[in-house]
Amino acid sequence: MKQKFMKDLQTIYDELQVRQAELNGYYDLMDKDKGHKKAESLLKFFLTTMNIPRDDEGYMAGLTRLVSLREDALEQVMKKNGFDEKKIQMKKEVAYGFVSHFHTERHEDLIQWIEKKQLLTPFYRSLIYGVHYVGLHMTLWQSAWTRQIINSLNPELSEMFDKDDSKVLEMLKEKSLLDKDTEGNVGDRCYSVLQKDEDGYKSVAYAEAFPKQVKDVSTALSQLIKRLALEVDDVFNQKAEWIAYFTALEEAFSHTVPDELIGKWAEVDRKWMAVKTPLQVGHPLEYYEDHYRNSVALEWDLRIVNPNLQEGSPTRENIKGFASLIAEGFGADAQKIMAKNLTQVDETQLYIGQPILYYGAEFNGLFSAQVVPNDEQISAELGKKIFAYADFVMESKKSKPMMKLSVETMGEDFVKSQRELIETNPTLWQEIYDISTVGHEYGHILWIDGDTETRMNGKGQFKNIEEFKATSGGLMAFFHNEKEALKEHVVNDVVARAVGLMAWREVGEVLPYYCEGLIHLDLLFGSGIITYDTEIKIDYSKYDAMKEAYQKAYTSLAENYLQKVDAENYLSSYAVKSDGVYLPKDENIKAFVEHYYARYKEIGQQTITLD
Repeated sequence: MKQKFMKDLQTIYDELQVRQAELNGYYDLMDKDKGHKKAESLLKFFLTTMNIPRDDEGYMAGLTRLVSLREDALEQVMKKNGFDEKKIQMKKEVAYGFVSHFHTERHEDLIQWIEKKQLLTPFYRSLIYGVHYVGLHMTLWQSAWTRQIINSLNPELSEMFDKDDSKVLEMLKEKSLLDKDTEGNVGDRCYSVLQKDEDGYKSVAYAEAFPKQVKDVSTALSQLIKRLALEVDDVFNQKAEWIAYFTALEEAFSHTVPDELIGKWAEVDRKWMAVKTPLQVGHPLEYYEDHYRNSVALEWDLRIVNPNLQEGSPTRENIKGFASLIAEGFGADAQKIMAKNLTQVDETQLYIGQPILYYGAEFNGLFSAQVVPNDEQISAELGKKIFAYADFVMESKKSKPMMKLSVETMGEDFVKSQRELIETNPTLWQEIYDISTVGHEYGHILWIDGDTETRMNGKGQFKNIEEFKATSGGLMAFFHNEKEALKEHVVNDVVARAVGLMAWREVGEVLPYYCEGLIHLDLLFGSGIITYDTEIKIDYSKYDAMKEAYQKAYTSLAENYLQKVDAENYLSSYAVKSDGVYLPKDENIKAFVEHYYARYKEIGQQTITLD
């Protein structure tokens, strides 16, 4: 039965690949020789509804929103066309409705296809349908969540304290407006919302702030549990684990005492870690959007493993090797924390595949990889799960048109070579992805103790150094056990990432990645491996200097984590805030970043055709 199940799983995975290729084909609209009638008709309607010009930039931004689910290109085009902040918010909401409807229809078509072919087993077909039904209600809830937290409350708090994030956080702590963990300490995330009362604000659980939406989600979960109770998991024998997980979810969503919410959701993560099947559900786990209270976003999705993908990656062992060496240099206390981290690395479950269904916050952008849960108590007990979407990311990169800004900044030869790598050597591309992306996710696990995030986030900057810690951790693992043939590819990957992240400086939920890019640029320019005149030039002979710069920066960062120093201290070594925006301290790098962003605003959505 397991053999048949895995064969069916491969059939579904292959069908997903076909359907994703069809969707990625919408980018052919930007190629005048190819064109795409279906995409053109859809995009014309979408852009007209949005009141965005139907020119090449509008079409590219629309495709990025519809196909890649990213909002930033659309927002940039709206700004370029003179939309004010209020209008942008309104139009983003219109776009969310359009995009979620489009993808939901695709999900339903796939579910019907699975049902018609009677793939997997009745238990897992029921699971798929139930996850979809919960997802529909998560999607209906998303708009209210964004409106209340991101578009109303946070700007209000920012204005109240003259855009000083550290003062906002000070007030939230002072007035006990952050959720507490099971020990009664201020937690690192919230499952509640602030509401005004006679004393200013009070914390209210999601269940009270959004009563109808939470009731609908809870009812859908209850129906899913009842449906699964009627079936048998005769392949993995995980029926009890699945039901325990969904029951914990229903209880956590419905709970109304703010200071008990983190404990309730820790129980969700605990039950979730026990589910080890090749189909995995993603629930509210991350909190990038809300910079003040870290209110957890409304993620909901179903992920599928690629049964054929090899797992012979050396990254896990390389991570353990370099981290142990550094910890030895810091002494006994560091080794104690690292021993706990490395146990988590060993216990981490690795799932390489792609999303099959997605809802809620994920219609505003799917991640390319993820390491969760964020709850360090649960991670200490049970490890983590890493999800990596290698195929999904690779096919997405292959389908996108070449961007004029990339060619102008990085040079035609560089852009062509990157595209050629994907086209001609996907196995090598997957190896680089493993070093950079899977390495990044393992890198998150290191140097973290139970109270690290809360202690280091006093001024709200923890996330803004944590993404650099993750990526540089993957790099350090590579340095620990280098393959000569991969060196230049790894450099290319880091440089392209660092430069590309400069486009995200005004996109709130991805600010941590922009800040990561600033630190990379400091090290890359500082080591001399890159220079900029009219385009970025890479001098591979400076590889050792770059490596040394990263090792020094990473060791210093690890020390900050061990001592639980406020994250702003480390960030301020590389960047300073000016008019609400972080910019490089180094004037030459700052000139490049400002020039790049100015060009991004001018030509960021323009494509180019190269021979």
